[in-house]
Amino acid sequence: MRKLTVFNFMTLDGYFEGPEKGEYAWHKHQQSSEETEYAEDKLQYNSTLLFGRVTYDQMVSFWPTENAIKMFPDVAKGMNNAEKIVFSNSIKNPAWNNTSVMKGNIVEEIKKLKNTPGKDMTILGSGSIVTLFAENGLIDEFQFMLDPVAIGKGTSIFKGIKHQSNLKLISTKAFKDGVVVLTYQPI
Repeated sequence: MRKLTVFNFMTLDGYFEGPEKGEYAWHKHQQSSEETEYAEDKLQYNSTLLFGRVTYDQMVSFWPTENAIKMFPDVAKGMNNAEKIVFSNSIKNPAWNNTSVMKGNIVEEIKKLKNTPGKDMTILGSGSIVTLFAENGLIDEFQFMLDPVAIGKGTSIFKGIKHQSNLKLISTKAFKDGVVVLTYQPI
């Protein structure tokens, strides 16, 4: 069975996105930071990356660019070479290499995909997809990169969740700049 993981940046007050849609300025990426090395290491696991359409549009506008390749060469290589699935009813021909489109009942499609042999899968960003899959018990692990910042308002990582989700902390990783990665499993 394939494992489905969520990986998201998050503020101390529980937001993965600022007050405006697609606002992530509070998360400071640094070229030679421990977080970049951590991302490079995670991309070596060769997961299939999953995106909602909005997150996909943001990712494809950055990672294949010369700027991304110059700033984060190893992360860009991993992102660009990874197998990717975008959940969308509007994208017909994805512009990013190694990308396929999944439409229709994505909960049922992911249930089927989890039961086939293949790579594990990781959702990046895509808050509404995270909520949908969490509500349907499809997520095996949550990894939150917690930034030491509070922004006061934004979009909660679990916005719209209808049922309480109890999680068990299984690991932590702290970085020198105060960023912490918290890894949870549903219980």
